[in-house]
Amino acid sequence: MDALIVARDTPDQPDVSALLLRHFELMRASSPEESCHVMEPGTLLEKGAVLFAARDGIDVLGVGAMALLTPDHGELKSMHTRQEARGRGVGAAILRALMDHGRNAGLARLSLETGSADLFAPARALYAAHGFEACAPFGDYVEDPLSVFMTRTL
Repeated sequence: MDALIVARDTPDQPDVSALLLRHFELMRASSPEESCHVMEPGTLLEKGAVLFAARDGIDVLGVGAMALLTPDHGELKSMHTRQEARGRGVGAAILRALMDHGRNAGLARLSLETGSADLFAPARALYAAHGFEACAPFGDYVEDPLSVFMTRTL
């Protein structure tokens, strides 16, 4: 097994695109449309997001993106670890890389929206372990019982 490498990537890479599509389909299947805020894979970079991928050798194990809400406030988007790679620290490595990128870009705050269902409990635990706390809806979001909003200063 090779060492886990997290680096900027693009959704036009076939393996990255496939994982983003898997994430998109899972999110669409898990939440009603009005409560599902997943971005289509092709629109991530159109919205100015940066995308990171975690690789073990040539295999993509996870992805995560960050979009700008304001010049000093970023939002995590499309965080996903392949089912087969869960429990190996992939999500935490991507999250740390995105937080470092945000700090280096001069962001003061990083926020996210995730689901309130049990399916999303591991994601909420990951974010909480990295200093994210529950917050009110931000940006264009509104209160939704199917959403959990979290934020942290960088």
